[in-house]
Amino acid sequence: MDTLTLGDVEITRIVELGPKGLARQLIFPDVDVEHWRRHEHWLAPEFFDPAADELRTAIQTWLIRSEGRTILIDTGIGNGRERPYMPFFAHLDTDYLGELAAASVRPEDVDVVICTHVHGDHVGWNTYLSDREWRPTFPNAEYVISRADFDYWNPENGHPTRSGPRMQNVFEDSVAPVHQAGLTVLWDGDHYDVDANLRIEAAPGHTPGSAIVQLRSGTDRAVFAGDLLHSPLQIAEPEHSPCFDEDEEQARVARRRMLEWTADHNALLFPAHFAGPGAAEVRREGGNFAVKEWATWR
Repeated sequence: MDTLTLGDVEITRIVELGPKGLARQLIFPDVDVEHWRRHEHWLAPEFFDPAADELRTAIQTWLIRSEGRTILIDTGIGNGRERPYMPFFAHLDTDYLGELAAASVRPEDVDVVICTHVHGDHVGWNTYLSDREWRPTFPNAEYVISRADFDYWNPENGHPTRSGPRMQNVFEDSVAPVHQAGLTVLWDGDHYDVDANLRIEAAPGHTPGSAIVQLRSGTDRAVFAGDLLHSPLQIAEPEHSPCFDEDEEQARVARRRMLEWTADHNALLFPAHFAGPGAAEVRREGGNFAVKEWATWR
């Protein structure tokens, strides 16, 4: 199991679904293939399959041990979901809880769940199905969710969204049950401090309430990027947005700001969907950025 320590914080990579190929044009319909060919020498084969014209992505979350507490950053897709417009997310039967158990974590051990944003592949294991009812998977945890995303995706509020049908049932089965159980912490403003090591920073654009998590412990720094990045191509060319961004221009601003901070603070970058090593250090290169070094896990 992939684990490393930064300062006083231990980070473990919990993979729900290993690397899978998804059609490039499905994820980045507005990015010409030439951009991918230009970077093929370092994107292939772990992140881009030129022959199949597919991106290689993973569904993973981050288990954090900080100040004596057990924290999850995002919770993946979850099992048994009805996702009529996202078949890749529907009717799964993964061993995510078994992966947590392998890291010596039971559901009742989790103290905090941080949802970087409310999308179906980041909130799914918030709940599990029991006796035809969705119940909180982590009964002793507080679920930290931005109020902006909670309100935006709540179907009762009727917001028109770019994602549209792809979000069908997500709020109802993965967010509402933990809120009804009194377990949510809805935060406002530009940041929310989880503890002395971890701060949630607002990074709107991918969704109205999307966020990143900054880690500062001793001299070490890291950023858990959520979905500000879907492919390493966006490190080299951060102007590119996937089809899932609600506000592409706002997301570009947030992405560049995050990459600037990461490069300037020699921070380790943990995106949600990178296959291969899954995390990297980045450096400035011209007006953009480049991978300086991929993470080494123990």
